[in-house]
Amino acid sequence: MALCKAKTVCFSLLSTAFDSPAKSSSCLRRIQRFFAEFNLDHDLVARVIFRLLPMKGPLCLAIDRTNWQFGQTDINIFMLAVVHDGVAYPLLFSMLPKKGTSNTKERIGLLERYIRLFGSESIDCLLADREFVGERWVKWLNDNHIRYHIRIRENFRVLIPKTGRWVRVSWLFNNLRVGEAKCLHKIYYVNGQACYLSASRVKGRDGRQELQILISYNRPEESLDSYKNRWQIETMFKAMKSAGFNIEDTHLTDLHRIGKLLLLVMIAFVWCYNIGELVRLKYNPIRILKHGRKAKSIFRYGLDIVTEFLLRGRNEYKIPIFDLLSVANQILAPD
Repeated sequence: MALCKAKTVCFSLLSTAFDSPAKSSSCLRRIQRFFAEFNLDHDLVARVIFRLLPMKGPLCLAIDRTNWQFGQTDINIFMLAVVHDGVAYPLLFSMLPKKGTSNTKERIGLLERYIRLFGSESIDCLLADREFVGERWVKWLNDNHIRYHIRIRENFRVLIPKTGRWVRVSWLFNNLRVGEAKCLHKIYYVNGQACYLSASRVKGRDGRQELQILISYNRPEESLDSYKNRWQIETMFKAMKSAGFNIEDTHLTDLHRIGKLLLLVMIAFVWCYNIGELVRLKYNPIRILKHGRKAKSIFRYGLDIVTEFLLRGRNEYKIPIFDLLSVANQILAPD
């Protein structure tokens, strides 16, 4: 609740947002003791969030990283999220004790944690950007029959099995114009692994044309539409940072404690998003601006509703704000 009121992870500000007759200095010590001593179970939080998901059936997953630096400490978070209808629900993550991208072992480890908790049958497909490629990684996905749509760089060389020729992958899509897409329904070999290829020519953020080339386990005709959902995990990171809880404000440097803080932010994020979605669908749609975009995101809509309720006691739509976390009580309660 303090996270939603203060909209920051800064301990000194959180301590002033506690519903307690104690002085803020005492609340600050409580917060510090919590992060020093309390063991928050990562798998348990993932199970809570999984039960709070509004969708059922096979899920579209995405992996990505976010990182920043505090002093001499590099904070590097490798996240797995469920993407759905314009949002990504954070589910599992690893704190990487280094700069730069994850390695194959770290990627496989995160997916194996997901499968252990929720089963491989719950996965529809996995989306990932260009940094998440590699022969052993793609082989593991192929061997485990996990559908994927992963972007690769234009300079990758691929083997055409029919002719035995190696060519730059961009050569296969040279004839595409901006806005056009193409799926190849024959198998090619990328980094020694069999996959399907598809691509579209798009304009990058700098306005330059570029090829968006994807490798897929199967169904290449679905790849480009599915891959469009990957940006949702970046929107989620933005909500956790500047557009929501300002997680980069933390002065923590211990990766274990930062991970604990991130778990709390994840729960708060899902809570606020679900409230925003409920109000948007049943009571009051979000205003659309002249340029066609929403006046605020669904997450921010929910966060503002929660904040107003916690600070002023206003509940304009008479929604059961705390009941939207009741599934957590079901999971946490002893059998």
